[in-house]
Amino acid sequence: MVGLSEGEKHFIRGGIAQDLRADGRTRLQFRAVTVETGIIPQANGSARVRMGATEVIASVKAELGKPTILHPGKGKVSIYVDCSPTAAPMFEGRGSEELSAELSVALQRCLLGGKSGAGAAIDLSSLIVIEGKACWDLYIDGLVVSSDGNLLDALAAAIKVALSDTGIPKVNVSLNAETDGEPEFDISDEDFLQFDTSSVPVIVTLTKVGKHYIVDATSEEESQMSSAVSVSVNRLGQICGMTKRGGAGLDPSVIFDMISVAKHVSQRFISLLDSEIAAAEAADAE
Repeated sequence: MVGLSEGEKHFIRGGIAQDLRADGRTRLQFRAVTVETGIIPQANGSARVRMGATEVIASVKAELGKPTILHPGKGKVSIYVDCSPTAAPMFEGRGSEELSAELSVALQRCLLGGKSGAGAAIDLSSLIVIEGKACWDLYIDGLVVSSDGNLLDALAAAIKVALSDTGIPKVNVSLNAETDGEPEFDISDEDFLQFDTSSVPVIVTLTKVGKHYIVDATSEEESQMSSAVSVSVNRLGQICGMTKRGGAGLDPSVIFDMISVAKHVSQRFISLLDSEIAAAEAADAE
């Protein structure tokens, strides 16, 4: 928990009310975003994203697996988040475990439609090798390196960038009569297919402070919130998932307005990430 004096709290709330936040941003303005790709050589894809003083890393590992009986035409994606104890004082002890679990569940809900993967924003059908027999399992790990608010949005952005950096190995399938027609798989070490991230959404969290809501809240701003709504939106403006935190209830009309704002703001955020991804790929190519 961020320790603030009454004067500091009044300054933060007053600035938000006047659309001039403590760091000079307007209510719907993001902090500077920087992106690096390919930072973990052992992973199929990886990325580091910084939003202000918040820094997170995401990595993607692809392994050949078997589809579930309920979803024979879909691959599987698992998302796990770990919070470094050095990222913030509140992460020491069990604090990091509770937040890691909360962030993991929120990302699964917003990006995968829950643990079942139903209605997933990530196209799970693209991970199928042979329907009902073989698929790619993606293990996505997120790490919070430094925390200054808006962790969920930063982690989702890092996952989107890491997936854009992910190469799925090409698989040659052959049927062997000696194994009763069971397929055999030859996984290439040289040829890779780029993972399609066109449908992967970003998450925009609207944090309510007083009568107003803001995007990309800092830790100090989050300490003054009554509630927050996180909406995952793809580049077509489609809502892929939503989650809420904070004890204060919200009127349905306020929630609908927040969703409308999130859809608008998300397109700017996606364009910002696209340009940062392009710049990172150009830097890697040099």
